[in-house]
Amino acid sequence: MFDRQVADSNGRVAVHHASGLARLQQGLMLGSLALAAGWSLWAWSWSGPAALLGVLVLLGGYAVVLALEFVVVGVVNRSDPTPRAHAGTLLCAWWQEVRVAPRVFSWRQPFRWRCLPDEDVPPAPGRTAVVFVHGFVCNRGFWLPWMHELRQRGVPYTSVNLEPVFGSIDTYGPLIDDAVRRAHALTGQPPMLVCHSMGGLAARAWLDAVPGADQRVSRIVTIGSPHHGTWLAQFSRVDNGRQMRIGGDWLRSLQAREAGTAPNHRYDRFVCWYSNADNIVFPAATATLPGADNRHVPGVSHVAMAFHPQVMRDTLALLPRA
Repeated sequence: MFDRQVADSNGRVAVHHASGLARLQQGLMLGSLALAAGWSLWAWSWSGPAALLGVLVLLGGYAVVLALEFVVVGVVNRSDPTPRAHAGTLLCAWWQEVRVAPRVFSWRQPFRWRCLPDEDVPPAPGRTAVVFVHGFVCNRGFWLPWMHELRQRGVPYTSVNLEPVFGSIDTYGPLIDDAVRRAHALTGQPPMLVCHSMGGLAARAWLDAVPGADQRVSRIVTIGSPHHGTWLAQFSRVDNGRQMRIGGDWLRSLQAREAGTAPNHRYDRFVCWYSNADNIVFPAATATLPGADNRHVPGVSHVAMAFHPQVMRDTLALLPRA
């Protein structure tokens, strides 16, 4: 279940030597480009506009899917206590997601996920390291902007590739445990977990499953995590997708176990970022936890929230100064 450690061409022990998700997204991206090129060559001979339209649909059709998500967000969030996002706000959030999605899912994750590897991070005794836990259909490449920032600051970090991609959230615990262990070895201090989307649930499942795990981390920051599920999960047919259903058996079981172990202070060390324009985790308040430091960042979409300047700045401000 752990990433098998192998030596790379420079003799370093590579913690993350493979990513099934990267291979999948590489195939999808290259296949889409090939299909678009083939269509344009075939269609151009009889209609230039049709050729261009086909390319736009093949490469930009995701923008239509995103638009439908934001329409649903506007409807579903009407009953949520979080202040509603107006149509103009949702339109801006849609444009945020249209711009950020290709960078994450068509470039960083499929082709750049090996950059800034964990094994290159030098020890920093006495500091607090960061453990990055990504979300659904992602890998460690998601966090490259954060990793670049931490390298500039001299802050150590470790990361995970949560695989199998569509497996149970419960199976990710050993991967998080290993990343926490490696982070502690770099500094001698309990690290801070930074989790996006499903990664927040994976962190909670690890905290619940491993005795004493809550003493091994200093703080848990979640960004757009479906702590109480998400409306979209009702349509999922994969294991971890079904586990994120609102009121689902897996979430109710996790909440019951958490309540039994620490009924009053379970979420004291959680910081939960959430948004009224999150197009994946909604209704908006499902990304909050009782007793946690819940921080609303209005008008920001799901993936873009992880790279929002306020979210990054204020999250890194939680790290103790060296």
